[in-house]
Amino acid sequence: MVETPPEHLKHRELSFCPLHPDPHQARTVMLLLSDVPGIVHLELLGSHRLRVGYDIRALNLRVIEEVLIEIGFHLDNSLLVKVKRALYHYTEEVQLQNLGCERGESNCTQKIFVNWYQQRRHGCRDERPEHWRRYQ
Repeated sequence: MVETPPEHLKHRELSFCPLHPDPHQARTVMLLLSDVPGIVHLELLGSHRLRVGYDIRALNLRVIEEVLIEIGFHLDNSLLVKVKRALYHYTEEVQLQNLGCERGESNCTQKIFVNWYQQRRHGCRDERPEHWRRYQ
């Protein structure tokens, strides 16, 4: 396993809204992120807070948050959290540009989350073949 240089290692805190059907969102997200390449550290700080350590070259906070929101988790949107989030997004984008990394196909984190979501059982899936969905 390749050692991550300290300047590429980021530690961020994810806060979740308590008004969600899953009362332990942080634990669920921790289990979800445990197999994602680029995640080097996960620490549960409570039922609504999670500390994530990741390699900036593999993924960034914006990608993690966008995918979690897309899957259905509710992030805390208090003013202080929004300001911190905006600052982290900006500094990470600048650091990625300075490293010469562009956001695109090389970052497969979103594909990992999409694959996980597609394999879950939920009511949003229509199992019928395409030609039967359009039949009236």
